[in-house]
Amino acid sequence: MAINEETVKHVAKLAKLEFKEEDIHDFTEEIDKIIQMVEQLEDLDTQGVEGTFHGITHHSVVRKDESKLEIDREELFKNVKTKQDGFIKVPAIMDNGESGA
Repeated sequence: MAINEETVKHVAKLAKLEFKEEDIHDFTEEIDKIIQMVEQLEDLDTQGVEGTFHGITHHSVVRKDESKLEIDREELFKNVKTKQDGFIKVPAIMDNGESGA
């Protein structure tokens, strides 16, 4: 599949990219080389070859994310300046004029 300058201009327009006219030729050649490399890879016989997703064995050193209900409400509310009905009251960020302030 050969890439021409018109294709590059069309895709650039769709992607809302701007290129100087003098750069289009060089960019077209680079894209064409990339496409040729990908086409070479498509010709390889990979039947029976197991996929390698990462070269390094990776295991998580972070603890599992497990929910726990271990919040001591008394401890939680020690540093709370304002509370209302058992909740922490915070200033409104967006109130659409409803706060009356």
